[in-house]
Amino acid sequence: MLNLLKPSSWFVPKHPLIIQNRENFSRFDQSKPLAEYTFVVCDTELTGFDLKHDEIISIGAVMIRDLQIDLGTIFHQYIKPKNTKHTQATLIHRITPQQLESAPPLHEVLPSFINYCGKSILVGHFVDLDLAFLNLACKHLFGASLHNPCVDTLRLAQIHKERFGSPYRNKIYGGHSYNLTELSHQYGLPEFIPHDALQDALQTAYLFICLIKKFQKEGYRTLREIFRIGQDTRWKL
Repeated sequence: MLNLLKPSSWFVPKHPLIIQNRENFSRFDQSKPLAEYTFVVCDTELTGFDLKHDEIISIGAVMIRDLQIDLGTIFHQYIKPKNTKHTQATLIHRITPQQLESAPPLHEVLPSFINYCGKSILVGHFVDLDLAFLNLACKHLFGASLHNPCVDTLRLAQIHKERFGSPYRNKIYGGHSYNLTELSHQYGLPEFIPHDALQDALQTAYLFICLIKKFQKEGYRTLREIFRIGQDTRWKL
């Protein structure tokens, strides 16, 4: 889904990072053409999907300026988990226990990532999962969630299919697939190695640009119009 993040009205964050992050979007203008915004396409690798027990072990991100990927400003960092048992559950990501053992902890990485995002709009494929873990960490470390607006490429792909149709159907299950790799194959995009935060961020960036250009052809040219095409667009704490 397409989300805007809105700060809670009863909590005033005190950490300078969150204060600045909130200020960045206090007068956020959605009316400009899409090419005038900077987007940060991000992905996280996790030890699992349980917010209570699992952890972020890698963050990868790339910037999009003028609807073009800026490969000169990538962000990629392995993260040492608090629970050392998690280092044995990361082989699907091709991350070795040794790489995590020598990596910095999350409280050292997260400030750099927040600064990297700056005033950018966040983009992800099923972005709610990444945001759930990132915002939980931000609340624990800094007292509040990130305020960056966000766009979900999975939801964009769903809306494009619902509004404008798509001939692509999953060969195995017979229905439409919104898997990142399969969508990229459908649209003829460059394919990257899955289950790697930076590679997945690059894959998502190509998909995002492709979908945005398709929406532009249909007359959706501002960020506000992109947010509005999702019927379930809403403010989310």
